[in-house]
Amino acid sequence: MAAATADDGRPGTKRPRSRRGRGEQLRQEILVAVRRLLAEWGAADRLTMRAVAKEVGISAPSIYLHFSDKTELLWAALADRYEELVGLMTAAASGNGMDARDQVRAMAHAYCLFALRNPGHYRLMFEVDQPPVAAPRIGSHPARHVSASFRTGFRGCREAGYELSLPVEQAAQTLWAGLHGMVGLHHSLFPDDSTEDLTLHLASGLLDSLVAGTTGPAPAFRAAPEETDASRRISALLSEQDPAR
Repeated sequence: MAAATADDGRPGTKRPRSRRGRGEQLRQEILVAVRRLLAEWGAADRLTMRAVAKEVGISAPSIYLHFSDKTELLWAALADRYEELVGLMTAAASGNGMDARDQVRAMAHAYCLFALRNPGHYRLMFEVDQPPVAAPRIGSHPARHVSASFRTGFRGCREAGYELSLPVEQAAQTLWAGLHGMVGLHHSLFPDDSTEDLTLHLASGLLDSLVAGTTGPAPAFRAAPEETDASRRISALLSEQDPAR
């Protein structure tokens, strides 16, 4: 009986050796399979070269022709999502009439909106445990472009004369961590658009704690207003939960 020479289209079936020049196509098929498995499983701990090979219909050693290990494979599979996010942040900050402070605010809002409107993608990017790697290697993670965008924004604020409450690197990491916490709470507790505006107000409030409101010398701490849009919304939510509050 002649050996099979074509893939029948089902995951796990044997496929023929790729023709010369088809390597990039196979690489993309592998990445699509990884994203499909991650979306199905919601975690990366079950992801193995063998599982991916079965999904694509190739032998596990074939994957090593394109990726050195599971970490490189996973990062490559998610790279385009990080590029999409950074592209949205960059586009949001390029509006006419924005000063440096407005640009960072626009980036922060774009980050939140991407996370709130693309929860599946965001979970794969930031809420799925990824393989632990040595400290030097983490600098190659595709998420580095997100933090780099915030650092660039804060440097722009400082160069424009806005005082920062923290060094640039710390301010960028603080903003990123705060935004991630906000959208994480939204995903866990408010799985709809009911708190989208509140999340953006909170993002703005966090930014206001990191960048002075005007250029020139600024006090380290400014007196807080009695109310803000965010505080009023939070008070309303608390009153709905506990009218006797």
